[in-house]
Amino acid sequence: MDHFQYKHGQLHCEDVPIERIAGAHETPVYVYSRRTFLDHYDRIKSAFAELAPTICFSIKSCHNINILRMLADHGSSFDVVSGGELARALEAGADPGGIVFAGVGKTEQEIRRGLECGIGWFNVESEQELDGVDRLAAESARPATVAIRVNPDVDAHTHQHTTTGKRENKFGVDFASAGRLFETYRNSPHVQLKGLHVHIGSPVNRIGPLVEAVGSVVGLIESLRGDGFVIETLNIGGGFGAYYEGTEAPTAARYAEAIIPILRGHGLRLILEPGRSIAGNAGVLIGRVLYNKPGADRRFVITDAAMTELLRPALYGAYHFAWPVRPADGLVPPHRGKDLVLEGTLLVDIVGPVCESGDFLARDRLLPPMEQGDLVAVFTAGAYGSVMASRYNSRPQAPEVLVDGDSFRLIRRRETYEDLVASERV
Repeated sequence: MDHFQYKHGQLHCEDVPIERIAGAHETPVYVYSRRTFLDHYDRIKSAFAELAPTICFSIKSCHNINILRMLADHGSSFDVVSGGELARALEAGADPGGIVFAGVGKTEQEIRRGLECGIGWFNVESEQELDGVDRLAAESARPATVAIRVNPDVDAHTHQHTTTGKRENKFGVDFASAGRLFETYRNSPHVQLKGLHVHIGSPVNRIGPLVEAVGSVVGLIESLRGDGFVIETLNIGGGFGAYYEGTEAPTAARYAEAIIPILRGHGLRLILEPGRSIAGNAGVLIGRVLYNKPGADRRFVITDAAMTELLRPALYGAYHFAWPVRPADGLVPPHRGKDLVLEGTLLVDIVGPVCESGDFLARDRLLPPMEQGDLVAVFTAGAYGSVMASRYNSRPQAPEVLVDGDSFRLIRRRETYEDLVASERV
């Protein structure tokens, strides 16, 4: 799963005790495992090796430029959804030709920048967007390679806020509209329609919806080819799961076993856009207990980590396994399943100091007793953790630390109060 393990009664990231990192950089702090990032990347690459995929790590899941540089050095390309993410990819040394630019609301400035950089693909999601890409490509004299994002009307069976492949969602166009776009721009010298893109949501822990979506798009590709269009590439997006509740996510090999037979023999270049499945289990959020407060039927463990550092529980009701870094009475968790029950634990809510009742990291948990000053780890925080962080209540953003074997280094410093107000001195 990852390289966060309890050794000698305390949590380590690879070969580094978490207590050592917290002592050096205080809390709250994000801690990432280099080995876990690369292991999960390699598993996807190996699972789909038969199709020699282009793997475009989804920057929206974890955008620190030091991590992006590490992945680029390991062979990764990138999926971006904004001009800011494009800037991060370029800062990290990414090859522009390996960048895929997605998103339903690209501005003219963002499209121009993508054209100037020579990015590999624009994933286009509407007729008006394609018209804009065509016009701006003509103005810049830089042809754009385009994949049309189609909406297959397939339910990913994930949270309503993260499903993207149903017809009521804002993403992509229906199959008939995709056909019309190919016909309209058949002879354009400025946009080269050479692919289709489909992404039905995240996390997709049921393989069936992916199989249905990919199969339907392959059918559309063959229909378009029958009409004389050259379709070279299929981008099936990301959405592969991570382990939050135990082992609920299929392995990369299981996804590949289901998808490869659908694509075999169609002569398509495959693009994947994984994010969560690479980054999720590669990071933890570490907080320190400020207070214990008895409630009506439970204890509130108030930490210095909050919804400002990990929004997913408040936003999605998402479950993240949480446990003390050095648990009392030797209560080291034998696994991280949602159903874990150990004798000697207490019913608690782990909450933060933000002035919102929705500020919680874990609710209704049976956890070992924790005292003031104890460290607590919230797992699977490598994806959609720091990237969704905020400065609400004027809380400076937390630092990020990358562990490599028995060493670690700061890859984002903690913000200061000066940082909070600097841009407002205008």
